[in-house]
Amino acid sequence: MDMGTGTVTEKPWWTLPENFDAPMVFHMEADQEELIFGHSDTYLRCIEMNSRTLIQLESWFTATGQTRVTVVGPHRARQWLLHMFCCVGSRDPYRHARGRYPRLNCGGGGA
Repeated sequence: MDMGTGTVTEKPWWTLPENFDAPMVFHMEADQEELIFGHSDTYLRCIEMNSRTLIQLESWFTATGQTRVTVVGPHRARQWLLHMFCCVGSRDPYRHARGRYPRLNCGGGGA
């Protein structure tokens, strides 16, 4: 609590060590990366800001062109992002659309 104003102040998430204890690391196909983050990762910063996470993308030289994704941030935010990524990769049109919906806040629309 801020003693000067009497209001509850929340520390920025990036100042809390527990948000960096167990990074979420997984791999995704290059085409899925472009679908989620846009061409040349156009929407990466916006997704980070909206999800309160930091996301590192590393291209791996594999036959399938996979990208290693590392995410740090609050546990709920990391789980939400993983769910979004899984939905985008789904063949089910409803789940796929649900995964694409958060990009509307980044100007990515449903293209």
